[in-house]
Amino acid sequence: MEQEAEKRLRAEIAEKVKQYYELRFASAPSDPQLVHYAGRVFDEKELQYAVEASLDFYLTESRFAREFERRFSDFTGSAHTFIVNSGSSANLLALTALTSPLLGEKALRRGDEVITVAAGFPTTVNPILQNGLVPVFVDVEVGTYNALPAQIEAAVGPRSRAIMLAHTLGNPIDLDAIGRIAEKHHLYLVEDCCDALGSTYHGKNVGTFGHIASYSFYPAHHITMGEGGAVCTDSPVLARAVRALRDWGRDCYCKGGENGRCGRRYTQQYGELPLGYDHKYVYSHIGYNLKVTDLQAAVGVAQMEKLPAFIEKRKANFRRWEAGFKAWEDQFILPYATPGSDPAWFAYPVTVREGAGFTRTELTDYLQGKGVETRNLFGGNLLRQPAYLSIDKRTVGDLHNTDHIMNATFFLGTYPGLTEAQITYVLRQIADFIKQR
Repeated sequence: MEQEAEKRLRAEIAEKVKQYYELRFASAPSDPQLVHYAGRVFDEKELQYAVEASLDFYLTESRFAREFERRFSDFTGSAHTFIVNSGSSANLLALTALTSPLLGEKALRRGDEVITVAAGFPTTVNPILQNGLVPVFVDVEVGTYNALPAQIEAAVGPRSRAIMLAHTLGNPIDLDAIGRIAEKHHLYLVEDCCDALGSTYHGKNVGTFGHIASYSFYPAHHITMGEGGAVCTDSPVLARAVRALRDWGRDCYCKGGENGRCGRRYTQQYGELPLGYDHKYVYSHIGYNLKVTDLQAAVGVAQMEKLPAFIEKRKANFRRWEAGFKAWEDQFILPYATPGSDPAWFAYPVTVREGAGFTRTELTDYLQGKGVETRNLFGGNLLRQPAYLSIDKRTVGDLHNTDHIMNATFFLGTYPGLTEAQITYVLRQIADFIKQR
């Protein structure tokens, strides 16, 4: 009887939440003259699932987290998915897993080198430094904004052990060439897919080519939990390392509320602990607590239902920008997909040509005055950022293209909430700006 009453009450609450969504959010008009580069796109389902999780009041990881991980693995094709509290944490876990003692002689050790790029987001590089490893920076190609494979090959040295690269703004790296380099030199490949969920290379999802991959669910990304991320891998050993590192470093792999899943809780000997020490309090890694709440996961479950439509809308918005910018190829270097890829574009990046008659900053300042958000390509050249001026590093060449991107590149949004009227408005503002020059 109590169960039936609870079921009816939950249904009533869900209906009220739907009514609230329609009143508070669904009727909010979009302003064609206020254009964000990104934003959350949701309906009543996200609110209903979040309220349902709050009614469970489990708070930490529970049924929605398990459901999200299952759906995410089904979508990406990865054997193991671990939901975490941010994409930056996902990057940290993905790389730190490669230092796990579970890997034996194959584990990365302090002073080993990881090849990466400076043209990107800091938390692709930070885990390298945070683990006492040495980043080796290579240049990127203007247009794809991804690492040049020839420079990666040139970067390989005696202590090179891994490659960690983002699929920049959703555009896949050259996985054929880079995969061959990694295999030839026995390097781990870490795919930062934080901007690239749904992008494919030769018809296969990015994040499934390397040894381990990371994703972000910040509101600007392809799906959102507000804050959130995931680590995916096909390796059982790396999966065990990620789980331990995420969950305080503990060796136990029982889920919340479970006890003795391994069947050996009080029978084993670990380290110098006494025989039979409780496995739930055995720590095999120097770890963190990077889990999410079930309320966040509930929002993610609702977002996963929308992901295919979100991806198609991003691609369509990219094509609309592409058609508009074709008229200005004398002023801008336009983006293009890596051969063999089909990006679920995070954004539409352009680079102002030398001799265009204006600078990137002049244009973006003008657009800001017209209510249009733009963003630079993240940190530009990270090695010129205050935090990275004195880091231990190695570089290949002079990073000429990276510096050019720092000075001349910006991007516009492709997120699913962007309307055709807003894109038309922005293109009109750019046309007016160019005429004035």
